Amino acid sequence: MSNQVNRQMHLNAFIMGTGQHLAAWRHPLSQRDGVFSISHYKQVAQIAEKGLFDALFFADNLGLQPAPPESRAQNANFFSLEPITLLSYLSAVTEHIGLISTVSASYLEPFHLARKFASLDHISNGRAGWNLVTSATDFEARNFALDNQRDHSLRYRRAAEYAKIVKGLWDSFEDDAFTFNKESAQFYQPDKLHELNYRGEHFTVKGPLHIRRPVQGYPVMVQAGSSEDGQELAAETAEVVFTAQQTLQDAVAFYQGLKSRLAKYGRREDELLILPGVYPVIGKTEQEAKAKYQQLQDLIPEASGLLLIHHFGLDVTKYGPDDPFPELPHSEGFQSRIKLLYELALRENLTIRQVFQRVAGGRGHWTIFGTPASIADQLEEWFTNFAADGFNVMPPLLPSGLSEFVEQVIPELQGRGLFRTAYEGRTLRENLGLKRPQNQYAGYTSNTF
Repeated sequence: MSNQVNRQMHLNAFIMGTGQHLAAWRHPLSQRDGVFSISHYKQVAQIAEKGLFDALFFADNLGLQPAPPESRAQNANFFSLEPITLLSYLSAVTEHIGLISTVSASYLEPFHLARKFASLDHISNGRAGWNLVTSATDFEARNFALDNQRDHSLRYRRAAEYAKIVKGLWDSFEDDAFTFNKESAQFYQPDKLHELNYRGEHFTVKGPLHIRRPVQGYPVMVQAGSSEDGQELAAETAEVVFTAQQTLQDAVAFYQGLKSRLAKYGRREDELLILPGVYPVIGKTEQEAKAKYQQLQDLIPEASGLLLIHHFGLDVTKYGPDDPFPELPHSEGFQSRIKLLYELALRENLTIRQVFQRVAGGRGHWTIFGTPASIADQLEEWFTNFAADGFNVMPPLLPSGLSEFVEQVIPELQGRGLFRTAYEGRTLRENLGLKRPQNQYAGYTSNTF
């Protein structure tokens, strides 16, 4: 395990519309149309950068979940701007903060993704990160000529191949390939171009990518699956893992288990950062924090709560909302999140309504209440016990919840020597303490592979 001396936590700001809570858009402090407002996202990004966050983290869905019209019309959290377009804009109104976007490996050809993220990395001067997901819902699959999602293990086998191709495309040109020599009419050195010519089980991609190698070598590779397949993919390909853990004990076990897989792929423990999600509700007192939490809970429409459970791949339509949370047939959907919901319901003997109320804010992530000092205490406990290398912070409301964290919790962490007081580097990799990868083809005499 890593040495605790001089270890500092990393923090991403997980941005979702007007806040993480299912009913955030209904709160008096939220901008009701903020999910579509570029000025809203600009404000949020600049608050996070003021707080010295490592990165902004954006999730994404590829469609609108099917549901009765009345219940679907109550839910703002399934709507979003296209994230790479949004991050390209935010790169121009920020200077230091990283820009991480979820993009599914299931429904975008690897050549397209490699080109988009290489471009974002250049546009942002080395601040891009890709959160690799495989998409877990049938409604997304039906927007891409499939009747149903592919099975879980197949999705992850394709994703591992996909990541390999994308890295190969990012290595199409060596770092010093482009000479821009006007006198000799040489734009780049031909022996420093490497064609991919990949043929595999799921993809055939010739290459090369017609763009300079990304500033960071590769944009930072992020992965958010915590299932067995997800952990194996993360151990092989990821540099940052976003996970949902409910207890310190579970978080420590996940941390140790995932880190132990790295040696299989010739990797060291410090080459992968594990950042559990945390949903912090901050008040001057714990009582005030819980009152703020309850104010949002009271705004949850029942139909929206049931729709959230269904989004994870669990059909509870045959049950009443106050029935005990049932054990349902196997799903190919969000397997690690489904397991977490079952364990939560079993551990605390929860009804369906109580489950959706519990996950309406953090969606199964760790929910904490308290004063700035007690929030910092709880984060410190997980960090110093090697349950986390930092956290994906999920503000209940935006921008107010993020402002509270930046203005009140960040100084607490800084005062304890747990968080930076200035950005250390120029790129997202540098701020995360991750090495810039070497071009895997550098030194080859042939430019075809």
